[in-house]
Amino acid sequence: MPALYGDLVTNGSFTAGTASWWSGDPTMITINAPGTGLEATATTDAVNLWDAPLGQNGITLRSGCTYTLSFTARASQPGTSLRAQVGLGADPWAATVDQTVTLSAVDRHFVLPFTSNLDTAQAQVSFQLGQGTSVTVYLTEVRLTCSTAREGFFVDPDSNAAQWVDANPGDPRAAKISQSLARRPAARWFGDWNKDVRTEVDAYVAAAAAVGKLPILTAYNMFNRDSGGQSSGGATTPDEYRAWIDAFAAGIGDRPTIVIVEPDSLAQLGNLPTDADRAERTSLVAHAAEALAACPLVSAYLDGGNPTWITPDSMAERLSAAQVSKVRGFGVGVANFHATDVSCTYGHQVAQALSSLGVHGARFIIDTSRNGNGSLGANGQHVSWCNPAGRRLGVPSSIGVGGADYLLWIKAPGDSDGMCGTAPDAPGGKFSPFLAEGLIEGT
Repeated sequence: MPALYGDLVTNGSFTAGTASWWSGDPTMITINAPGTGLEATATTDAVNLWDAPLGQNGITLRSGCTYTLSFTARASQPGTSLRAQVGLGADPWAATVDQTVTLSAVDRHFVLPFTSNLDTAQAQVSFQLGQGTSVTVYLTEVRLTCSTAREGFFVDPDSNAAQWVDANPGDPRAAKISQSLARRPAARWFGDWNKDVRTEVDAYVAAAAAVGKLPILTAYNMFNRDSGGQSSGGATTPDEYRAWIDAFAAGIGDRPTIVIVEPDSLAQLGNLPTDADRAERTSLVAHAAEALAACPLVSAYLDGGNPTWITPDSMAERLSAAQVSKVRGFGVGVANFHATDVSCTYGHQVAQALSSLGVHGARFIIDTSRNGNGSLGANGQHVSWCNPAGRRLGVPSSIGVGGADYLLWIKAPGDSDGMCGTAPDAPGGKFSPFLAEGLIEGT
């Protein structure tokens, strides 16, 4: 059985207080989360490290798979020892990683890779801090991620880039497009072009499962999609959309998958003419959230716009109304060009605004498919959203940084945004070797 993907620790930044975390004897350790991480205080009665433990249970590990435990920590007293363990949460208490680190008075980020020798759904991440003296440890950004090559992302063998390479082996651009695009994992988009979406999703997810890889899917069939713009189309009625997204979710079933839900759907609410239309769109995204939430191993992310489009507070209101609380979180910068750090900042702002609305712990992903040069042109102005020049490939699909769950190639590099910009003859979604080469070369 393949490992579970992504972040296996819940509430690892403690934005939801101490939810999902336990601690030991309150006479020896107390924990609280004031909003800037966890504060764990060991008393003088905690003579040994194990006298003052805290942790989280219910972690799934697969034997032979490689994981990374990472966290940021400091202490009220320099030289404080902190023991980090991942292992069984019950007798015989076997540990697959057990390492003691020394903390200073300033934050330090620790990264502990290990290969699990346990196969269990009852593992435990724990920290121990008894020193024989009163000390407070400050802990945040606790993550446990699966990181073997086998547990990587699925490469779509039939992507537009791969099909173009197969059809044009003698083209001088074929080798670089094959190496830089066709062999890299990116999202497969599903929409009104799929004749039997349940069957086609099932086949794609099954192909990924057969090689132990995690597929990335984008659902893109919203009623009145793109409000009549370059990517117009989608379901012809709201009921048709509901049936379509139900079939999409049924095609996934109980297999691990990342799903990006309806890019632009919430960000474009202001383009719809009436309050009734906007309420209907929101209800359709909420239906998608509910359908995907019923799939136990799906990490779904709703449309979250980009940093220069919708304010964080407004986007948080839209996401909250669309039931983002039922899924993993939201996507940032899909099919846009903003640099990763800019998108991270926006993601945190939206997550903070959601928290103020009572939606805690929402995570985010960033589309890095075309953001290698950021979103500013030579004149210092924001580039057009449609096939602009001078853009470059960003970081390939990977575990995230800066608080993001993942950095993903969501928009397929080389696929046109529409008949505009540097590719006025390439319809939206059509692969252009000219655009592909520009992204590879940064021109």
